[in-house]
Amino acid sequence: MRIKLEQLHQQLQKQTAPLYTLFGSEPLLILEATDQIRAHARQQGYTERELFTVDQHFDWTELLNAGNNLSLFGDRRIMDLRIPSGKPGREGGKALETYCTALPPDTVTLITLPRIDKQGQASKWFKALETAGTLIAVYPIERNQLPGWIGQRLAKQQQKADAATLQFLANQVEGNLLAAHQEIQKLALLYPAGNLTFEQVKDVVLNVARYDVYQLSDAMITGDITRFMRVLNGLQGEGTAPLLILATLAEQIRQLIIIRKGLDNGQPPAQLLQAARIWGDRQKPVMAAAQRISIQTLLQGLTAAAEIDRMIKGVAQGDAWEGLLQLGLSFAIPDNRQSRKKVTHF
Repeated sequence: MRIKLEQLHQQLQKQTAPLYTLFGSEPLLILEATDQIRAHARQQGYTERELFTVDQHFDWTELLNAGNNLSLFGDRRIMDLRIPSGKPGREGGKALETYCTALPPDTVTLITLPRIDKQGQASKWFKALETAGTLIAVYPIERNQLPGWIGQRLAKQQQKADAATLQFLANQVEGNLLAAHQEIQKLALLYPAGNLTFEQVKDVVLNVARYDVYQLSDAMITGDITRFMRVLNGLQGEGTAPLLILATLAEQIRQLIIIRKGLDNGQPPAQLLQAARIWGDRQKPVMAAAQRISIQTLLQGLTAAAEIDRMIKGVAQGDAWEGLLQLGLSFAIPDNRQSRKKVTHF
């Protein structure tokens, strides 16, 4: 049975499942969910715990033998299995299938995995986990949801802040939910319950955002100038190679060109997204960008990318970082184009 993370608390109140599998790319949320499951299991008398971490040398017979062996003291137990790679391999896959066909009695099995792609979710071992127990997909907190998430966390410690302060805090911790959690805890230690002012938050919170090139690409195609500048600045500060950034942005432009040309020729959007290898949550913003940005602008962007490549390789004059900035600004939505005049250098 598959449930949402938000449904876990309610599901635990109804029953204790023999198997819980959590997978996703947000370590903080997975950690909190597994802590919640273990705490609930302990309250139900599952006091013994066995931990298994799968690596390339892991012997899967250990898991099967442990499942077949009853507790030495007759206690209920928690079997905690962690698969950091998300790929158990052929032997591990078969072992998981076998384990799921006869889950051990008086045992709660807790399995944690990283993000699993569609191919992995279609595998026999993953389907066996879903059929035998409770499966929970743990999705990252989207950027537009982060201020609300922070507000909820503050409310749990009897604190609150206005929308502008929440947005500031979200900007400072973008892409780093664990750091957001730590900063929120810091505010609880330093200030009493009640309203937090912008100055209080600003004085305490560090810029702990974690940026990657895909966040920059997303900001470019959505025309979000402020975010594009912030992420690009962060990547430069972290020492990210400009060639890697350029390759990511250029590939995104090529994908948009494929889709835009197809749209102009009357091809179905779903077919174009598949051809450009755009999946999941990215389909909606990419399609919106392809519909908004003209083919001429996209081709000019590709020409600009080629010039930036020559700058990086030292065969053309110019500042590559400035070129990357101007490339992003060229895709700004019309309402934001006034901001471009205020930005002349990075």
